[in-house]
Amino acid sequence: MARIDFGGVTEEVVTRKEFSLAKARKVLKKETIAVIGYGVQGPAQALNMKDNGLNVIIGQAKRFKKDWDRAVKDGWKPGETLFEIEEAVQRGTIIQMLVTDAAQMAIWPLVKKNLSAGDALYFSHGFSITYRKQTGVVPPKNVDVIMVAPKGSGLNVRRNFLAGTGINSSYAVFQDFTGRAEERCLAVGIGVGSGYLFPTTFPHETNSDLTGERGILMGALAGVMEAQYDVLRKGGHSPSEAFNETVEELTQSLIRLVDENGMDWMYSNCSATAQRGALDWKPKFKKAVLPVFKELYQRVKSGKEAERVIKTCGKKDYQKGLAKELGEIHNSEMWRAGAAVRALRPKQKAKAITKGTKGVGGRASN
Repeated sequence: MARIDFGGVTEEVVTRKEFSLAKARKVLKKETIAVIGYGVQGPAQALNMKDNGLNVIIGQAKRFKKDWDRAVKDGWKPGETLFEIEEAVQRGTIIQMLVTDAAQMAIWPLVKKNLSAGDALYFSHGFSITYRKQTGVVPPKNVDVIMVAPKGSGLNVRRNFLAGTGINSSYAVFQDFTGRAEERCLAVGIGVGSGYLFPTTFPHETNSDLTGERGILMGALAGVMEAQYDVLRKGGHSPSEAFNETVEELTQSLIRLVDENGMDWMYSNCSATAQRGALDWKPKFKKAVLPVFKELYQRVKSGKEAERVIKTCGKKDYQKGLAKELGEIHNSEMWRAGAAVRALRPKQKAKAITKGTKGVGGRASN
């Protein structure tokens, strides 16, 4: 492991230098990785591992035609590399549970009865194991239980891989039956294209992930955007002006500067007026939202958010209600304005992606 200073605190992380793709291939040489679910994370992780020369098969219920057809379109062949879930679990030695948390609960009995001693049960989110008493996902004692959690959506796991950069991931070992759980975990982490891997535990990953999604990554971000947009519109600003000042400038300009060199660098590359205003108002926003984040974290840590997910997402009519909620966002003036703004952006020519990109974050020549 490499020891890296993170803001005055030293952590041990695993980089591609310490755990190369060649090493990952050697560790996984005799393994068959069965990716269960071809929805969000499944396609990205499966295709990345396939491009990195690993032996991958897909387990997807054929009755979910959209996901099955997508797998076929991506080159997975029924009866060869694409199977129903039960057969995929039987064929696999590393079983990647990449369906939703609610779906993991539903398919767990089928998965469990088809596991063999020495298999590895792999997750990309700690929810089902952390709350195993509620979810019923209790692994048998004769398998490894591991996790690699990419810090991004499946779409960006694949995009970053093709760009040659990869995406950072956390990793954890919950149960080590074979004595090889950690090396299997790290090997798959490199195989899916991680930029670097940092250690965690299943509960820590669950708590941080649920807090982040409800907070700054999605819930808080959407909420503060809507609040600012509403204030600007009520102040007499046009939808175009309100959207550009709220979303477009953030996503197309400022957040890219933060990504490159940090928040202070972004501040230093803005006008003096913007700098002063941001520095003056940052403490006020922190003071306003800190109590909300504390409440959120306590709800996550106590298991109340997990109870909400299990109770709500498991309802038969959940998808219908979800479509209505997402539709309200999609049809709001703010995001209709966003669609119009995006349509006006100058079209960019896509950069050609070729095989042989250097680094395990990109396609590796086999």
